[in-house]
Amino acid sequence: MKYLSLSDSNLTADFSTALLSSLAPDGGLYMPEKLPKYRPNELVALAAMPFWKCAAKLAAHFSDDNFSQDDLEDICGSAYDFPLTIRTKDGWHLDSATPELENDFIMELFHGPTLAFKDFAARFMGRSVSHLLQKSGESRTVLVATSGDTGGAVGHAFLGLDNVKVVILFPEAGVSKVQEAQLTSMGKNVKAIAVQGSFDDCQALVKQAFADDNIRKRHNLMSANSINIGRVLPQSFYYFWTALRLKAAYPDKKIAYSIPSGNLGNLTGALIARKMGAPIDKLVIGNNDNCPFVDYLQSGEFDPRPSVPTLSNAMDIGNPNNFPRVLDLFDGDFQSIKQVCLGKSFSDAETARTIRRVYFSDGYLMCPHTAVGYMAMQEFTETLQDYIRVTVSTAHPAKFKDEVERIIHEEIPLPASLKKSMLGKKNKHSMTADLVELAKFLDDN
Repeated sequence: MKYLSLSDSNLTADFSTALLSSLAPDGGLYMPEKLPKYRPNELVALAAMPFWKCAAKLAAHFSDDNFSQDDLEDICGSAYDFPLTIRTKDGWHLDSATPELENDFIMELFHGPTLAFKDFAARFMGRSVSHLLQKSGESRTVLVATSGDTGGAVGHAFLGLDNVKVVILFPEAGVSKVQEAQLTSMGKNVKAIAVQGSFDDCQALVKQAFADDNIRKRHNLMSANSINIGRVLPQSFYYFWTALRLKAAYPDKKIAYSIPSGNLGNLTGALIARKMGAPIDKLVIGNNDNCPFVDYLQSGEFDPRPSVPTLSNAMDIGNPNNFPRVLDLFDGDFQSIKQVCLGKSFSDAETARTIRRVYFSDGYLMCPHTAVGYMAMQEFTETLQDYIRVTVSTAHPAKFKDEVERIIHEEIPLPASLKKSMLGKKNKHSMTADLVELAKFLDDN
């Protein structure tokens, strides 16, 4: 599999190069030259596999000669040692015997070690990078910007690995207390920097560092943000496998997923899975007040803008990185995008009302991001009346303990991993969104 720069298709790389370099030499995003298309008999076989094994089979199409099938099975078997759950609000699970037809499901992606969907991509990525560095003896500095969950998942995935240093940039006062505790309590080879500004400022700083030849080469920089194709591809795995499982249970029904979206990496993963043959018919995009993609679906004009803080902070992104990849998957055809994608944005007040209403009516507690995705799906229920409708739940509600407790006026118990982070020793560096300051920190650490 070759990877092409979206800025210059003449610039190509294999998977290992694209993974370790993050961006093409011209600063462009990498995309696969072409995607595999699975035949019906192959889809049946993949659906029958456990998730980790299906992921390893899919990964074989995207990797290169540095990874044998045994390597990929070791990577995926180790990375995905936690449940991938599809359930209804009242607790019925897809793995149970199929009852009378259900239409509304929640796909819980927060059962990994940092309780967020980013664990799926970060753990695959961390193990793949470690595999390559062990073979080459090289070292890397992973520079990552986070709006909440990416930094925790990436830090945990690379924690303690030889030849890797992780530097996480997060917006000061722009993540929840629990998220900040996760970012700043890992220690060892993981460093956290609180940047005075928004996530967009953090993201811009990462891009500036990569654009500076001196800084990039001196520190062997790589990114674990979704600018790195190694972060996006694993996000296709869970859409591919769960869509096959749903189709097996309900063969006569079309399938729609609702994705709470910020940087559009999760959406890109779903679109890649769809293009490979996963039976995904519609994708619903939920935005908060940072809604350039939802606005694009209405107007056909993409208008990035400064982000504003919201309750669903991990989606506070005004200029999503992966928009060029979404365009590429549709050959730039706006009408084709509109045929597949529906979108709606929601305020914090609407988000809080939904969390409260669903909790007290159904006993199911959502994080703010999941609530945005849930509302978006509800918005299009009539359009998708005969579909299997799956809301993507991206984080455990306890990661937003203070915010959610204020909404439901009840205490949320902390899972053990979060309790450990809250009690652990914290260490963070504060700085302005300045490249000179960042370069000095990288030199000194």
